[in-house]
Amino acid sequence: MSEKMYQINPDRNVPWNDLPLLPIHNDFYINTEVLQALVNAKSALSQLQGRSIAISDQGLLINSISIQEARDSSAIENIFTTDDELFRAFSEQNLSHIEGPEKEVLRYREALWSGHNFLKNKSEFDFEYLTRIYQEIKQTSDGFRPPFLPTVIRQGGSGLNVGQVIYTPPRGKGIIEEKLNNLLEFINNDNKYQIDPLVKLAIGHYQFEAIHPFRDGNGRAGRIFNIHILTEKGLLEYPILYLSKYIIDNKNDYYRFLQNVSQKAQWKQWIIFILNAIEVTSNLTYKKINQIISIKDIILHELINNTDIRRPEALTEAIFVQPYTRVKHLTDKKIYAENTARLYLNKLSEIGILEKRTIKGHHYYLNLELVKILSE
Repeated sequence: MSEKMYQINPDRNVPWNDLPLLPIHNDFYINTEVLQALVNAKSALSQLQGRSIAISDQGLLINSISIQEARDSSAIENIFTTDDELFRAFSEQNLSHIEGPEKEVLRYREALWSGHNFLKNKSEFDFEYLTRIYQEIKQTSDGFRPPFLPTVIRQGGSGLNVGQVIYTPPRGKGIIEEKLNNLLEFINNDNKYQIDPLVKLAIGHYQFEAIHPFRDGNGRAGRIFNIHILTEKGLLEYPILYLSKYIIDNKNDYYRFLQNVSQKAQWKQWIIFILNAIEVTSNLTYKKINQIISIKDIILHELINNTDIRRPEALTEAIFVQPYTRVKHLTDKKIYAENTARLYLNKLSEIGILEKRTIKGHHYYLNLELVKILSE
């Protein structure tokens, strides 16, 4: 594959204002290796879609799966929290009471779902969508980075090259907007650009990261954009793909393949990497969903046959909406009165389904099996 088909970045220290517009030449993605990776990815994604739409309680997916995606996407940007701290923070239901990395992670999750709901009233992606995602993640009123602002990407880690400039994104009056308009048309217009949506996603993800339209949070915004492409193209009903898990497990390859597109025009390797990520994470998410549903059914059977708990179906669903359950979760949904809710949660703790924890005077009930599955 000749790099003459793609104008590579000549100087990583200078703003790449000549970042090529889309589409790229089809020789970069019409080949046997990409086709095989595409077939595998589409098969795995289709299996996940079929399983997810058959689930009656979508709260299981909306909360349990998406919070793991939020955690790992944030970890890629070196924002770390423990599962326990994150799950407990999520149970508070009010981000204004939360500080530290847990708040950063939960902002990602809020952006994931607010963007999904925003797109229900839109026919295509636009600047407003991208800005809303970024502003939700960063809790800012800021927009695209100013054209005069010097912005560079530096080598991370702890090696000999740490701190060196590895890429300088385009900048200048109207340049970011021009590049983004082209990217959004490429993603939105399936008549003009008749490319498989998964290949479009891979190409579009590189282009978004290369444009680097915001001061910060571009990686997280780009990964949310990826998931919403899948839902907008009808490949997933809900934004539940656990894509960041693969990226964080292969973080060095992720950044290396990004750089190799800019510097060596190695599009094929990048596209295959993203397609493999979709395949692996679709299978992982499918497995987790099945595990959660299986243990949920076992617990429901136990409550129905071996306890005198009223409304066992509603209680079982409630303790699987999120890892930590509090009395107020049951009373707010009007499942039980306060005393009954406390009685039943304590009973579940006594028989080993939940673990009761008292933290700063507040009682939390941890779903041990759910946490085990989510943490694997």
